[in-house]
Amino acid sequence: MSNLIMSVTPGKMGELLKSYLVKEISGTPVSKTFPIVFIERITDFISLVLIALAGAYLFNFGRAIVLGVGIFFIIISIILSNRKLALPLIKLFERIKFLRRHLESIHNAYETSYILLQPLPLFYMTMLGIISWSFECFAYYLILINFHMKISFLWAAFSYGFAIIVGAISMLPGGLGITEGSLTFMLVQNNFSKDLAVASTFLIRAVTLWFAVLVGIISVTFYQNRYGKITVEPI
Repeated sequence: MSNLIMSVTPGKMGELLKSYLVKEISGTPVSKTFPIVFIERITDFISLVLIALAGAYLFNFGRAIVLGVGIFFIIISIILSNRKLALPLIKLFERIKFLRRHLESIHNAYETSYILLQPLPLFYMTMLGIISWSFECFAYYLILINFHMKISFLWAAFSYGFAIIVGAISMLPGGLGITEGSLTFMLVQNNFSKDLAVASTFLIRAVTLWFAVLVGIISVTFYQNRYGKITVEPI
């Protein structure tokens, strides 16, 4: 859980910290484990797209963005899970002088990605992603109905999923500003007061994003007490 301290980073890619922690404990090369973080992001996006897709059509809002993001990550998944497509691309990258020094790391990273993106592992990870993100959507729904807003769970799930997607593709740390703005805007568009929109947005971000960061801080403290100070070395 220590990597949760890096939740407020562009696209959560700061969670690569977990690869360094695994290396410190087990000696496993970072190149072998960092694709796990990358694949997590892919399955996160696919899960969120599946959650938001029905709402995007039903409420006629954000369909192009949701579909575009979904298609983009499905294409990436197809390429990485097919050696006939991926290996020629890797060979093209090998022509870049800087990357030649990291050939072993590149191939290690691809092998991990290839394994994780096979149909069965991808299915399991996506289903787990849908379940976990649905809990956050449900938390948002509970906040809204406790403000006496007449909102369906489907709308809450769509709006929350859509806002997270938009915030993530903005590549701002934690989607800060974009995610909050999207949540507030959609509530105001549904004729709820700005005060309620801002308050509910503040609460859901506090109990998801910032709570995760707090868990990360506490976990890092325990980690360093057990294993010593975290030191980041070159890959």
